[in-house]
Amino acid sequence: MNKKPTLQEPLKHLVEKHGVDRAKIEKIVCGQRYSAVLLKNGNIGVCANLLKHVNLTIEDLRKPDLSNTGHRIILNAYFNGLLNYSNHYEKNLDIFDAVDFKHYKAIVMVGLFKPILEKFNKSRIEIHVFDKIKESSLLEPISKEMAYIKKADALILTATTIFNGTFMEIVDHSCKNCDIFLLGPSAILDKDMFRYKNIKRIFGAVFEPGDERVLNTIKQGFGTKKFIRYGRKVTI
Repeated sequence: MNKKPTLQEPLKHLVEKHGVDRAKIEKIVCGQRYSAVLLKNGNIGVCANLLKHVNLTIEDLRKPDLSNTGHRIILNAYFNGLLNYSNHYEKNLDIFDAVDFKHYKAIVMVGLFKPILEKFNKSRIEIHVFDKIKESSLLEPISKEMAYIKKADALILTATTIFNGTFMEIVDHSCKNCDIFLLGPSAILDKDMFRYKNIKRIFGAVFEPGDERVLNTIKQGFGTKKFIRYGRKVTI
């Protein structure tokens, strides 16, 4: 009996499938919190930096290095811009409006999204939150993360796990009946992401073609809260 082929991690898969066409890139913008890639067709792709210093040029992508965090961030933004605009989005949709979390009994959030956590608290729905970067009294000890993930029936997973290399480990450790919701502006809204275990919906963002407000806000070092107002929250 043939074994099911092992899935490659998302960025490696996308590089091998699509390649990296530097001729499609107009410019790369790097800020303190986010990086952005503007394609020549006007598409804007973004990716969080998670406090990593990123300073790459278009020429640096001539040989993409998937072992280099800076390269992974820019590649994530590139595929975000390349693929997120290929879908038809009927309306703007927030994760809390799209998913009825009251049906779940063990909900875990990996990556602290404060506005969403506030909605959970307001609705009195229990949720356990983990974040390796941030410090907050709202977080569970990171040492318990995998134990909670293994028992979760719903997992809200930050899309930054794609570039920081933890995506495959987290997804693979989720239990058979877990619904995973990939979330954040860094999310790559592509059907191939549903090849991975338990991915049920992806929530990301798109922007108006060549919107300099988005690029300038990112360049000035601001985060999601500042630039997302210029975009649309969408889902596949």
